[in-house]
Amino acid sequence: MPVREFARRCLFAVLRTGFRLTPMPGATRDRLRQHFLDRHAHLVPRGPRGQANGTAQAEHRPRRQAAGRAIGFVPRRSGTLPTPLPATVVAFYLPQFHPIPENDTWWGEGFTEWHNVTRALPQFEGHQQPRLPGELGFYDLRLADTMRQQMQLAREYGIGAFCSYFYWFAGRTLLEAPLRQWLADPTLDLPLCLCWANENWSRRWDGRADDILIGQAHSAEDDLAFIEHVARYLADPRYLRVEGRPLLLVYRPGLLPDPAATAQRWRDWCRTHGIGEIRLAYVQSFDRVDPRAIGFDAAVEFPPNNTTPAPITANQRLLNPDYRGDVHDWRELARQSMAQADPAYPRYPGVNPGWDNEPRRNGGGRVFVHASPRGYSDWLRHAIITARRRFPAQPLVFVNAWNEWAEGAVLEPDTRLGHAWLESTRAALHPATPANEHPCAVLHVWYPELLDELAAALRASGLDWRVVVTTAPEREQAVRERVARLNLDTEIEVFENRGRDILPFLRVANRLLDEGVTTVLKLHGKRSTYHADGDAWCRKLLDKLLAPERAAHIATAFRDDVTLGLVHAEGHLQPLAEYMGANQDNVDYLTRRLGIPAPAAEYGSFITGSMFWLRPAALRPLLDAQLGVDEFEPEAGQIDGTLAHAVERVLGLVVQTSGYRVASAAALLGMGEAAKAPYPYARRSG
Repeated sequence: MPVREFARRCLFAVLRTGFRLTPMPGATRDRLRQHFLDRHAHLVPRGPRGQANGTAQAEHRPRRQAAGRAIGFVPRRSGTLPTPLPATVVAFYLPQFHPIPENDTWWGEGFTEWHNVTRALPQFEGHQQPRLPGELGFYDLRLADTMRQQMQLAREYGIGAFCSYFYWFAGRTLLEAPLRQWLADPTLDLPLCLCWANENWSRRWDGRADDILIGQAHSAEDDLAFIEHVARYLADPRYLRVEGRPLLLVYRPGLLPDPAATAQRWRDWCRTHGIGEIRLAYVQSFDRVDPRAIGFDAAVEFPPNNTTPAPITANQRLLNPDYRGDVHDWRELARQSMAQADPAYPRYPGVNPGWDNEPRRNGGGRVFVHASPRGYSDWLRHAIITARRRFPAQPLVFVNAWNEWAEGAVLEPDTRLGHAWLESTRAALHPATPANEHPCAVLHVWYPELLDELAAALRASGLDWRVVVTTAPEREQAVRERVARLNLDTEIEVFENRGRDILPFLRVANRLLDEGVTTVLKLHGKRSTYHADGDAWCRKLLDKLLAPERAAHIATAFRDDVTLGLVHAEGHLQPLAEYMGANQDNVDYLTRRLGIPAPAAEYGSFITGSMFWLRPAALRPLLDAQLGVDEFEPEAGQIDGTLAHAVERVLGLVVQTSGYRVASAAALLGMGEAAKAPYPYARRSG
């Protein structure tokens, strides 16, 4: 570490320790912290750096396009909402997406937030940039129909209101045109509330005091001018009210000279001018005081601000060797939020669907990896329960955000996952999906004639199966004809011939997990151009996994033992070190991408044959990783070294990392394992 950086770390550590040990009111502490950061941010030491990408290692990044779909993509689809909704979900809304003269001057003619979004590049492997809009496109908020489409989507998926940022600078407003449009058009009927973004606008996009583009001038006179200006919104019948009072938020009350005096001026003005009582809340973006101490009614949690999860930058393999940003684990952000105790003051819970401000800070963004729609839905459901406990009369939950595209906090449809974030919002408003213990067999079929043996084995097992068949477009018609001839009741899913049998299975397993399915049997014909004994291998696996005397016992074990994650055929669990082959680099990439530990030095075990029983929940790290379809190589007869081969090699590790156990079919049946012998069906490394 350079001497200058070491000295900076030591100085910062001393200052921080002294600051934390000095007794002072919370409001004073927040104010001094921001004063320091505004003027001495250069003293904050840099976090850990990522790893250089070795010359022998292949880069993992999209090569065909930046807008490819990922596992977990959800199209727009109809659905139901509970009546009444368990809470009002309020999404922060950014009105930045239209040109204004000021931005033309500061950033170039025609500038909108989309300019930031489209210029972003991935900085490390697995970094999902650029993130591009889906159904709504690169919209222009000067068009009333744009806001109408947004509001229609929001209502359809259970969003109860938008909280729009409001930009007021001592009598001058910016980006107000969409709000004026809402005010003038009663058909734009989704409720709104306003959040005064009362910080400076700086070229750094962080509100700090350096390189200011337009600044604030807080004063008693400005307080009155502001409330008079926004009163037209507060008076509108569509405006969001809490217990009959219009809700007004302030982003950074600590920047006000005397926030309690400001609050009192606003309340007095509203009482005098026909608005009546108002409800004031502040956003915990930088401040963390008891709202009642500054004359406000409530606080609003605003992740990821005011959180400090440990950086995991050092675990990332850099694509840009000069990347100077920080990487954090979004899952830890969600865990910390859900684990915290209720504060001693009124605070609305807040959730976050992700964060990545790389588009605004090229080469230096703060990135939260491992965010997922499913994890967001878990967090939102928890927040709804919290809001109902804290505010039983009218629970609100805030989401950061609806459309912060340049900060990676977005519920709107995107090209990779479609409507997945909105679908997860709607799911969180319902009770958790009940477990579906009906066993499901997922069969990948390339050679249609092999369906005969697979179907016969399923029927002979004595279980009542739900059957899903996956195949490629070029085999679809033949598969459908074979299924009809066999009189097999199946769901047929057709995918591009990519990722062997693995990618189709992951796409189906992702859906089955959402449906609450607990027990899945993965099967496929083992015939191939490079395995002369594929048919014999398949029969051996079918016998150990699906024989009548075994199948019912395994299904019962999955029902009765919620810790059981995966069951493999005995004799088909082999030392991974002997079968790593050309997969080491892909396995390393995959474990980083999933956020799980790499295999131990001795590598652990490898479930050969890719046929097993599985609990879909045990694959959550893999299913939630949003692996791109294009990351899996098209099928070309590869015998090793593809991402699909790497997935096979980490399956057991994923299951165990998820807290589930792996067992052999023989062990479940109380039988002894066969004596170790040379494995005849798979080629060893080296």
